[in-house]
Amino acid sequence: MAAIVALGTVVWVERAALLRSAANAWIVSDEVGPADAVAIFGGGPDDRPFAAADYYRRGLVKTILIANDRLSPSEKIGAVPTSVEANREVLLKLGVPEASIATFGNDLSNTHEEVLALQAWAQAAGARSIIVPTELFSARRLRWALHHVFGDGVTIRVPALERDEFGRDDWWRHEGGVVAFQNEVLKYLYYRIKY
Repeated sequence: MAAIVALGTVVWVERAALLRSAANAWIVSDEVGPADAVAIFGGGPDDRPFAAADYYRRGLVKTILIANDRLSPSEKIGAVPTSVEANREVLLKLGVPEASIATFGNDLSNTHEEVLALQAWAQAAGARSIIVPTELFSARRLRWALHHVFGDGVTIRVPALERDEFGRDDWWRHEGGVVAFQNEVLKYLYYRIKY
């Protein structure tokens, strides 16, 4: 009983270090370098287009691709902008010229479909390297999915983006961080089993 109490006390006292270590063990992030394109997958309009515009301004890419995701009911009736429109608008406001922005895929509903559509674009364009930025906890799943589909023929880089709301050092203090981490662990396992 004393050993259990002692272990529980150590875990409680060192919980921040343990949770930080868990995040550091989970998060993967690739260094960015020159590439044929950067692809913006759906779901991150407050992070991903900003990273893509930064890579463009730094001269790492000449083309920014936006996933053509499935429209929601409110997007279909024009009540809210589509994710393509929102991402394009962010890119334009950040100084990316319209001619450097393109879409890929059609009616994409999940990450797996986006990966397959990006592979089709890469084959048609003859692309040899692509950057696909994503958030901290989803980077492991996205990188696995991309490497699983693309294999060794195309260099894929998946940089993990820090968020304003939480980061690897304090994710457990924010409900959004806890939800994001647990969801991504489950999604990663699902992807490994299904695909």
